[in-house]
Order: sequence, then structure tokens, then C-alpha cells
Amino acid sequence: MSAGGPGTVVPSDDGATVTAGDVSESTVEQATASKPDAAMTTTMRNDTVLTRYGMQHRIGMVFSKQQGPRPATSSDVVRSCEYRVMTTPTIRDTRHAVPTDPPHHIRRPVMVQEWRNATFAHWPVDPAHTQALLPRGLHVDTYAGTAWVGLIAFEMAAIRIPGTPRVPYLGTFPETNVRTYVRDGSGRPGVWFHSLEASRLLPVATARATYSLPYMWARMSITHSAGHVRYRSERRWPGPRGAGGTITVAPGSVVTEPDPLDVFLTARWGLYSTSRSGTLRYAPVEHPAWPLHRASAGHLRDSLVTAAGYPPPVGEPHVLWSPGVPVRIGLPTVVH
Repeated sequence: MSAGGPGTVVPSDDGATVTAGDVSESTVEQATASKPDAAMTTTMRNDTVLTRYGMQHRIGMVFSKQQGPRPATSSDVVRSCEYRVMTTPTIRDTRHAVPTDPPHHIRRPVMVQEWRNATFAHWPVDPAHTQALLPRGLHVDTYAGTAWVGLIAFEMAAIRIPGTPRVPYLGTFPETNVRTYVRDGSGRPGVWFHSLEASRLLPVATARATYSLPYMWARMSITHSAGHVRYRSERRWPGPRGAGGTITVAPGSVVTEPDPLDVFLTARWGLYSTSRSGTLRYAPVEHPAWPLHRASAGHLRDSLVTAAGYPPPVGEPHVLWSPGVPVRIGLPTVVH
């Protein structure tokens, strides 16, 4: 029986934040035996209270303000029992339960397009920090207790409404987005976009007006040379003006069998957005499984992640590259 929801976040006494992992029931009982009152009042999620009976609490990584990320230990369980949870929304851990192939077929897409020359650069981030950036109704989706922020650069191509011809200039352009991974109250996985940079003003204005997606107009380019792909972006409107950067990647070997983290970071079959009135909406996405390549980032200079509200990324990113996929997008519906 699991009561404390993987990914629950609590502070430890060194200013750290404790997140999901594995700690046995006996460890929790030992931790709470000396402080039963604390155990009975520590709220672990919206609908669950930490108790000493039949409970399995999970702790895996600690994000310390002084030390950065570090593995959790059983002593962190003792400390966590002395404090209330920092965030009441549940932080959900997929345990790798993201399907590799689309779980739905979109019979009548409202838009079709192609995503080409896609680079996925990701960094692990504090789930509690990510949760604070999300709208009501969405919960951070974590992998082994860790949230991820992605910087995704690619070429948007062949955009059109089904039954209409392609428009080369307006329908093909570079795009770079900053995103994270979420689930709604029913557990349905999807993407939350913090920002989307695009080089065509009309598609930017249309997407902002119709879907309320945070598109930004930017100067952008994608160039290829000597086995490398270079993406450049500089925001023009709205601010912060000049946000952007450059990422150069070298695609490598084909990923014949994606590992669970590869799937978690790329196989996302829907996107969430909020209307101007704050209504949460979900749009299904369908495409073939990504043909992935391992990749390395030879040069990466970016300010889009920090402009989205995250601290500067730490360490080397997890990088993948794909030649691309054709995409079908369904009609957005209200999330109840």
C-alpha cells in the first residue's frame, strides 16, 4: 500500500527539498516513533496524511540550497517528519508509464505539420520549483523523483489546416520552446510550454490569440555544417527582449531501443494551455515514435530557460536529436 505519493516534496533541516525515491515502511516507523504528533500532522498530498500505519514513503533526491542536488538518505526521512509539505499539489511520478506510441488516433485534426531537425536538451530541476510555475489543475510529472526542463529547438514545417494547401513562407520556420512535463488531475500526461520562440510574426500572433500559447517573435536561424546543426534565437517581442542563445549539436548513433528516460522526455501525446479566462485546456497530439539519435552539445549559450523562471541549469544536458516526424493536432477541450 502506498500513501505518500511518489514525488512528495518536504524541506529538510539544511534548507534542502526532499523528493521521491524508496524508503521502507520500517524506516518511516522508526523516524516517526519518537515524534508521533509530527507524523500525524505532516500533509503529504491533497488527500493523504502521513501516518504510521501501512504506509510507504518514497524519497530519492535532495535539492539543497547550499550543496545542490544530492542523494537522499534515511536521515532525511526523520527530518522531513518535522515539517509540513512545501506545496500542496501532488507531484506525480510516472514510474516510466509514458507510452512510446500515441495512445489515441486523431480522426479529424485541426492542424497538420512537420517537426524537423529537432534537438532535445534537458536538465533535471527541483519539482517544487517547477510546480510553482504551473497553473492550477496541473501537477509536475517526474522521472525517478526529478522534474525536467527542456530546451527544444527544431524546424516547424508544412503547417496547414487539413484540406488547404501549404504556404511555404508562413508555414515553415525555426522554433525553440522551453517546456516541462505534467499530468492533470486524471493522470493524463502532457507538455506545458513556458515559452515558444518562432521567427514568423503572423503565426505567433495567431497562436497567442487562438490557443493562448506563449509564443514569442524572434530572430532565428538553423544552419548545417560538417556534421553539426546550429540553432540561433534572439527574442524580439514580447520581452524580455534579446532572450535566446545558440546551441550547436552533433547528432550521433541511432537509438535503436530508447531507454525509459528517452521515452519520458520525448513521447508526449498532448499539450496543455490556459485560456485568457484561466480555463485549462488539453489538445491531443499524434505522430510516429520519434526516430532518435544520441547527440552532444558542442556549444550551448541560453537565457530562455532562466527567462521562463528557472535558475540557471547546472551540469551537462541530456541531448537527443531527431530528423523529425509528421504531426496531427486535435481540437483542444476543457479539462474538468
